[in-house]
Amino acid sequence: MKKYLIPPTGRFFKANLHCHTTVSDGMKTPEQIKALYTANGYSVVAFTDHDVLVPHPELQDGAFLPLNGFEAEIEEPGSADWANRKQCHLCFIAKDPENLTMPFYHRTRYIWGGAEHYRAQLRYDDSQPDYIREYSHAGISDMIRRGREAGFFVTYNHPAWSREDYPDYMGYQGMDAMEIMNYGCCCEGYLDYNPRVYDDLLHAGRKLYCIAADDNHGRIPDECGGWTMIKAEGLDYKSITKALELGHFYASWGPEIRDLWVEDGEIHITCAPASRIIATYGSRRSRMLQGEALTEGAFPLRPDDGYVRITVVDEQGRCADTNACFMEEILNEITF
Repeated sequence: MKKYLIPPTGRFFKANLHCHTTVSDGMKTPEQIKALYTANGYSVVAFTDHDVLVPHPELQDGAFLPLNGFEAEIEEPGSADWANRKQCHLCFIAKDPENLTMPFYHRTRYIWGGAEHYRAQLRYDDSQPDYIREYSHAGISDMIRRGREAGFFVTYNHPAWSREDYPDYMGYQGMDAMEIMNYGCCCEGYLDYNPRVYDDLLHAGRKLYCIAADDNHGRIPDECGGWTMIKAEGLDYKSITKALELGHFYASWGPEIRDLWVEDGEIHITCAPASRIIATYGSRRSRMLQGEALTEGAFPLRPDDGYVRITVVDEQGRCADTNACFMEEILNEITF
């Protein structure tokens, strides 16, 4: 039986799921962001300015969809200089366009810079006490939980820029996805192409997706270099966020993936011409195809693999990464 991991129907929409504007600390207005990204083939941008959930419905048209979101920072306490303290950054993208209530809020703290001008617009539950952020496994996991329960798609961002190591990120629970590529941080010199971090979390039994995003601020050329290709039936808010929820997407900073499915005990992929196609498993069984202008690949699966994910590499060394596919979820639908 053939089981598609990326739906064969619908179409791909190019998305940047981590973006900053003049609403917080970005250099471009939301209108300028729309113009830039549509000129570069994008259909979706999640506006995730720091600590303020500010919607931009005026930007929506038949070719462009703004998603509502924000980024929250949780900082390691201490007297060390800011650059020497660890941080955890999380993006929260509302799954419903009408969901504009901040899932955790403090009436006087955390909002800074240009975002302070938008405080009066924010919605929050006035019956709840001020939420104090805590840089700890429990504190960060609580924010993730609150965000998901409130209807947000939650991503864990740029561990290299954040100075977070294995003991830090392995204690975070419940995120929907992580940034396997943060283009903006890579442009600044950080090693924020993070397949090792993704595999660390997968090896520990976490079930989460991976995205690529710009995290653009515009202070340096950091735009239109990392994207998430979302397969959905249409360019409407709920179709796009439903596809995110179901994992119907892949992350890229170059290559194009076209189809992904399992059949007869193998995982199959088709793509634009590439130099390598790599299958990474939960077991020590990784496989790689190499050649000129590879456009397809097939890799065997076993019940004890745990998971498998595919990386496509182009001639420039740029990668596209699929989400992990967990064997327990497909065992009953493929033949070994």
